[in-house]
Amino acid sequence: MLASIDTKCDGLPLPTPDATGDELFRMGLLYSTGQGGAPLDYVSAHMLFNLAAMRGSVEAKVYRKELAHEMASDEVAEAQRQARQWLAQG
Repeated sequence: MLASIDTKCDGLPLPTPDATGDELFRMGLLYSTGQGGAPLDYVSAHMLFNLAAMRGSVEAKVYRKELAHEMASDEVAEAQRQARQWLAQG
């Protein structure tokens, strides 16, 4: 997993363009639970689950759907925007 993660200035992981669906899913879990040094951040978690689902993670689809029920519609929209932005950078 470390080979596919960049690090933000504050030490939090950022996915690299070559991250697999499983790696993105695991990162989404960190943000959805606030574990592993990641803040509890549903927008980032949804974004990561969305990207993971696009890369074939079936589990990520389930988690993304469940998480979306806990979020406001503008938060889901922001997560989707961030996913598109990440894809455009890769």
